[in-house]
Amino acid sequence: MIRFENVTKHYRDGDYAVKNLHMEIKEGELFVIIGPSGSGKTTTLKMINRLMEASSGTITINGKEISNYNIHELRWNIGYVLQQIALFPHLTIAENIAVVPEMKKWGKEKISSRINELLDMVGLDHNTYKNRKPSELSGGEQQRVGVIRALAADPEILLMDEPFSALDPISREKLQSDILKLQKKIKKTIVFVTHDIDEAIKMADRICLMNHGEAVQIDTPQDLISHPVNSFVREFTGGREQKEESLNSPIADFLHILSDETETSGSIPSIASSSSLSDLIGLLAHEEKLAVVEDGRVLGIAARPHVLQYMSGQLASKGEKG
Repeated sequence: MIRFENVTKHYRDGDYAVKNLHMEIKEGELFVIIGPSGSGKTTTLKMINRLMEASSGTITINGKEISNYNIHELRWNIGYVLQQIALFPHLTIAENIAVVPEMKKWGKEKISSRINELLDMVGLDHNTYKNRKPSELSGGEQQRVGVIRALAADPEILLMDEPFSALDPISREKLQSDILKLQKKIKKTIVFVTHDIDEAIKMADRICLMNHGEAVQIDTPQDLISHPVNSFVREFTGGREQKEESLNSPIADFLHILSDETETSGSIPSIASSSSLSDLIGLLAHEEKLAVVEDGRVLGIAARPHVLQYMSGQLASKGEKG
């Protein structure tokens, strides 16, 4: 689908952003590029839609060099989602989603149908949301709109450049899961850049780990963890197995993040103490508080701020790996 052959990007001062990159991204896979700051991951992504031009080597899509595509046609067939959501603040949500279909001269009925379909697909009722302005949406809702705007004209390829890194941990976990569910339906070729190894392991069919502009290892998430090619890969993926174990552990193991406000427990939803921490995080995307219950007894209250604080602490202790 997308092939890099001996691709290099260097600047006038002699610095290299990408060196001799060889890789192939398969049709329909979610391919994650990860690495420390300055590793070349975003440059690699931007070369696919020619926001940056390669200094040497060739990049092909479906066997055709990207330099031989009309630049507008190339970009219309490649959706692009940024960390900075960049919705047009003066346009409604429907008008934001319609931008590229209108450029492609789609009819009004087709555009309207596509807007409704996409909003409903990501859990945003089209009757409720399509006439709102971006300022009326939460950060997570805006990012959902950013994703479906990139999908509006049904592109073959979707590029995502650290799309969730500005969100709080709970919203981030929820959006990751939503994108995976969406991908099962749409089966696009997705190239996803992140600096977070946990996000990469959760999202990817395959991962390209970069360092100093080079692809150090390209592998499935499990093989990247189980069979690192060198100490850099081993250190970069370090601690992932412990994190996964933590998220799958029962809430009862995390009583230290619960509050004792049991007197309010009768008025809020509950969750069993045997449920996983991951289940709790998913539910807190929709509820402010949950009573953690075991054998009919309330052990404590799981409030969103406490869990956010815990998750943020986990990210800080991991050091974000660059």
